[in-house]
Amino acid sequence: MWSTAVGRLRLVGWMEGASFVLLLGVAMPLKYIWGEPLAVRVVGLTHGVLWMAFLWLLYDAMKQQGWTWRQAAVPLVAGLLPFGPFIIDRRLREGL
Repeated sequence: MWSTAVGRLRLVGWMEGASFVLLLGVAMPLKYIWGEPLAVRVVGLTHGVLWMAFLWLLYDAMKQQGWTWRQAAVPLVAGLLPFGPFIIDRRLREGL
């Protein structure tokens, strides 16, 4: 999976999507319901780093695959949604 730009994008997309779900589903309730802010700091930082990596890899895949900005917008918007990276993965695997 690491051998192609799209493969790297898919892998980091899965990690970024999982971190987003953890942030919203675990860390935020720990902070706001049980008063434990450390989880948001750790998961939030991890999610932020993975999001930046996702953006960089999306740009790299766009250049290598010859995608237009409109085509690249599909995974970008999907990355903003909690389960978006998982849903868009099939389209990325098939070449968008």
